[in-house]
Amino acid sequence: MATVAEPFEFVALGDVGRRYAEEYLIRLGDADEQGQLRLDGAARFLQDVATDDWTDTGVASSDVWVVRRTTMRLVEGARWPRYLDRVTITTWCGGSGAAWAERRTNFDLDGAACLEVAALWVPTDPSGRPVRMREDFFAVYGEAARARKVPGRVSTPEIPDTAMSRPWPLRVADLDIIGHVNNAAIWQAISEVVAAPVTFVSVTHHQALERSDTVSLLSVPGALWLVVDGVVKVSAQYRKD
Repeated sequence: MATVAEPFEFVALGDVGRRYAEEYLIRLGDADEQGQLRLDGAARFLQDVATDDWTDTGVASSDVWVVRRTTMRLVEGARWPRYLDRVTITTWCGGSGAAWAERRTNFDLDGAACLEVAALWVPTDPSGRPVRMREDFFAVYGEAARARKVPGRVSTPEIPDTAMSRPWPLRVADLDIIGHVNNAAIWQAISEVVAAPVTFVSVTHHQALERSDTVSLLSVPGALWLVVDGVVKVSAQYRKD
């Protein structure tokens, strides 16, 4: 069993600064055979609300934001979202660093938070190279971030010898507009290993997955890795209790 840590402080939504909220209906393509919101379905909602928020700011930029790490937890006493639930998803900036920012997101059911998410995002230029945070970002999100500094370093955990391995074939439909395997498609690997609901899950993207990669999915109870030629491209930890 892998040891699961919670590296994030899930900062609460403040009463100042920008926030963005949308209501989403959980549809057939988002739910598993038990009617629970799949983890990759939740990841798609996270992408959508982040994109809608950035578009709504009206800021013109050629930067492409790439997620490095996403941590999600079930609020104590809350139930996991299900098929045909209407969830209100609220997102805001929880802090920043020199070349990254933390996006906090809450899923609300019936007016109360059920899922809390903290994600580390990195801006890149169109060729995929990281860039420094721009002043127009702070003009929009700086007040909500409240000058909170967040670390940008991610670590690569070791894979135990007991890990089970299986192929993880990639598909054309997994690719996004910058030619990498999309974040939500990667979360399908998580859904393959562990079904919702979970109480905690954290996914770290160490390197981009490319269409030509031959990927192996390694797993032990509580953790998994997507590996290409011995290199960890994605790692994840989760907890069900």
